[in-house]
Amino acid sequence: MNLTNQNEIQALLARHGFRFSKSMGQNFLIADWVPRQLAEAAEVDERTGVLEIGPGLGCLTARLSERAGKVLAVELDKSLRPVLAETLEGRENVELLFGDVLKQDIPALVAEHLGGLRPVVCANLPYNVTSPVLSALLRAGCFETITVMVQREVAKRLCAKAGAPDYGAFGILVQWLSEPEILFEVPPGCFLPQPKVTSAIIRLRRRTEPPAAVRDEELLFHMIRAAFNQRRKTLPNALAAGLGIHREQAEQALQNAGFDTRIRGESVDLVGFAKICDELSKILSADL
Repeated sequence: MNLTNQNEIQALLARHGFRFSKSMGQNFLIADWVPRQLAEAAEVDERTGVLEIGPGLGCLTARLSERAGKVLAVELDKSLRPVLAETLEGRENVELLFGDVLKQDIPALVAEHLGGLRPVVCANLPYNVTSPVLSALLRAGCFETITVMVQREVAKRLCAKAGAPDYGAFGILVQWLSEPEILFEVPPGCFLPQPKVTSAIIRLRRRTEPPAAVRDEELLFHMIRAAFNQRRKTLPNALAAGLGIHREQAEQALQNAGFDTRIRGESVDLVGFAKICDELSKILSADL
């Protein structure tokens, strides 16, 4: 069966009485080159254990199974169970798990199902859960690479640098934990049904160490979120409102780190945020 042939896909879905779910953000690939290049971009070989999220009809799963030692595919939609049983029949290195990946202990899941293999993620992510899934995967800290398809605008945000219009809190978190790279774009016509946006393949390569040393990483993440929750405010005002501290404390931290107190968060890079965080940590500790 050709899992990227639109006629065969429609016959398959009709045979099993499947209906697309908008709430799950289901868009199935119908262009053969996309899963092939996505599997190649994930650098998968026989020593690799792949976690795939949202296998859909299994076209990417099938490509990954041809390369990987094992593929663990986690699917939320249980109505796809009979579909995947048919499309992935005979692929002994594929294991299907039906459930919500966000409710899983991801490191434990990897240890149990992909133990002894080099763990990576490769997936066509449902667009409605991109941010929470990527956050969970990165924080799990057990994947060498995460290669996924997301909306092009999201991919740009994840790679944006300080001063760019797309620069924001989630992109900074991603760049703190990994080195993101946009590999190629995928037009809407490659999907059934067609989305209204262009997609992009992005690879996040896990950092072996953060881009800068920092005393309190959790404070750093809280500080970055506060900085972008109120983008129009100067950084001291945003930090005061978001962290529940005095503006004077925030201003002192910026001055100690060598920044103008009129600066906004969108102008501060990763290393700059780490410097400000360290100075703020010292000030807050001294004031206890």
